[in-house]
Amino acid sequence: MLSSLKENKTCAILEQYLSYLTVIKGRFPLTADEYRIDNLMLFSFVKEKRGFPADEIKRRDFSDADIEFIRSINISDMYDFITYCGEVRKVTTATRSRKIVSIRQFWKYLKSKAHLLENNIAEELDAPKLPKRMPKYLSLEESIRLLIESEQNPRDYCILTIFLNCALRLSELVSINLEQVETETLQIIGKGNKERRIFLTPATKKAIGTWLDVRKTMNPQTNALFITKHGTRVTSRGVQDIVKKYLKKAGLVGRGLSTHKLRHSAATILHRYGHVDVRTLQVLLGHESIATTQIYTNIDNEQLQSAVNSNPLASMFGK
Repeated sequence: MLSSLKENKTCAILEQYLSYLTVIKGRFPLTADEYRIDNLMLFSFVKEKRGFPADEIKRRDFSDADIEFIRSINISDMYDFITYCGEVRKVTTATRSRKIVSIRQFWKYLKSKAHLLENNIAEELDAPKLPKRMPKYLSLEESIRLLIESEQNPRDYCILTIFLNCALRLSELVSINLEQVETETLQIIGKGNKERRIFLTPATKKAIGTWLDVRKTMNPQTNALFITKHGTRVTSRGVQDIVKKYLKKAGLVGRGLSTHKLRHSAATILHRYGHVDVRTLQVLLGHESIATTQIYTNIDNEQLQSAVNSNPLASMFGK
C-alpha cells in the first residue's frame, strides 16, 4: 500500500518544498527523493486511517493533499504513523528517525518559509533513541582483497580505489565530472553544495589514468567520470551493484557491508595507519560537526589490548 511512492500524482506543496531543498539549499536529489517518499507515506497512512476509498489510496493520487489536508494532520497521526512503520513495516530505528526528520523539516518549511502554518506541531515529534554501535568497516587486508578482485576491470577498480583512498560518499562519487579531475586533486561537491578538494594518492592517480584511457574508447554521451557501457553516467544503484559484486568475489558478504562502509573503511584505515588526526579527517570527509567524524576513529580490540599490555605492571607476576 505504501510502496512505490515515487510514481504518483504530485502534491504541489510538497514538490515546492523539494525544489527549495535542491535549488536553494543545495541538497542532493537523492535526499529530496527520500523526503518525498517519507512524507507521502505519512499522507497515505492518514488517508487510510480516515477511511479514504481504497482505490484512491492505491492509485497514489496526492493531488488533493493541499494545505487544508496537511493542517488536518495532528501529532497523534504522526506518532501512529511512526508506530506503524516500526510494528507493521518492521523498519529499523535509524529509518524511523530519518522519517521523523523528513516530516519535521517539511512542517518547519511550511511554517517558517512558506508561511502556510501558524504552528509547527512536528517540533513535538520525538525521535527514537539510536543505539550506539561501532561502525562496520573493512580491515586493511580485506580492502586489499577487494581491490585485487576488481583489477581486471579498470572502471570498477578505479571506483573502489577512489572509495578506499578518498573516503567519498556514494552521491559524491557518481556526480564527479571530468572537469573535477585535476592532476593532483579531485574537486568534490558534497552535502549542502559545499566544495572541497581531495589530494590524490599515487594509486588513485594511476587508477584514474588507466580508466580514462579506456573511457575514451567507449563513445561517452556525458562528461561524467564514470560511465556505463552505453556511455551514460553510472547511477548510484549501479555503483552499489558493483561494490556488492566484488564483496561477494572477495568472500566478504553477510556482514552488512556497503558502499558507505567503504567510506568508513577508508576513514578508519587513515586514522589507524596514517595517524591522521580527527580534525584533518573531518575536513577530508566533509563533515560539519567533528562529533560525526569521531565515529570513524574507533579504537579496535587489538589497539585496546596493546594499550593495556603497555602498562609497566602488565609483566609483573606474583609469587
